[in-house]
Amino acid sequence: MNAAVFAKLLGIFATVAIGWFASRRRWLGAPGGGGDPARVLSNAAFYLFVPALLFRTMARIDLARMPWPTLAAYFVPAIGVLLAIYARQRRTAAAHAATPATRTIAATYGNAVQLGIPIAAAVFGEAGLALHIALVSLHGLVMLTLLTVLVELDLARAAGSQAHWDTLRSTVRNALIHPVVLPVVAGLCWNLAGWPLPAVADQTLAMLAAAVVPVCLVLIGVSLESWGLRGQLRGAVELGLLKLLLLPAVVLLAARLAFGVTGTPLAVLAMMAALPTGSNALLFAQRYATREAEATAAIVLSTFAFALTAPLWLALAAWAG
Repeated sequence: MNAAVFAKLLGIFATVAIGWFASRRRWLGAPGGGGDPARVLSNAAFYLFVPALLFRTMARIDLARMPWPTLAAYFVPAIGVLLAIYARQRRTAAAHAATPATRTIAATYGNAVQLGIPIAAAVFGEAGLALHIALVSLHGLVMLTLLTVLVELDLARAAGSQAHWDTLRSTVRNALIHPVVLPVVAGLCWNLAGWPLPAVADQTLAMLAAAVVPVCLVLIGVSLESWGLRGQLRGAVELGLLKLLLLPAVVLLAARLAFGVTGTPLAVLAMMAALPTGSNALLFAQRYATREAEATAAIVLSTFAFALTAPLWLALAAWAG
């Protein structure tokens, strides 16, 4: 593996370890109760930092220059895998209505920013990085919005006391007035209106967005200290296999055979799909109070395993392309 990518992996694990150590020493407060450090960090990321990142990304993206056919070659098979995994999870008895969507995000949503961007830059160069950035700009819009709608629909359905129209109305309202979906929609509307971001607003959003990566990595460490890996290995390994093996295999085959993508673009799509589980899986688990320990374990284990699976997908993409 490229030395720069390996250094990035080590940096990620070091930041997670710092979060674990800080939680162990109770520097962030004792777990449990209203001041639970994991809950506080999760809320800060979910309600402040992630919305700033999503709004700024969507407001600044150049929609006219997006490589739409290549993007479709990624998102069409990725959404197919997402819906298939979600359907399978729905068939499995779950104690919490949000569990199917929460497990699905861990199996399909990759670490496209803090790990994906340096990998694209180091392995594929400027052209590959440009395509990866285009994928990242739509990653939250497409995947997180769809997963949010699914989880809110499940929660409304589980309530069971509403009429169909009331269920639909509450689902749409909860899915739209959501710290993930609302900033994406608002940023897209701002973009389509052709308004530039004022300098002060852009700088403020940029500073808030810059906190996403360190806060989420520290949160993973705090959660790991709180719950550990014991008892979570089976579920985490299952989710990791889906994320590291199934998703990139489907994307690689579909992009090559159905969409005719070759060369560097094919490798970029395969690597995007092959990235380990991203921190949004834990944010979703924290928000809906389900499977937090499993999401933490899936993130940690898949990131470790990525060092072994990444060269495999690079080699397969080069052979297929």
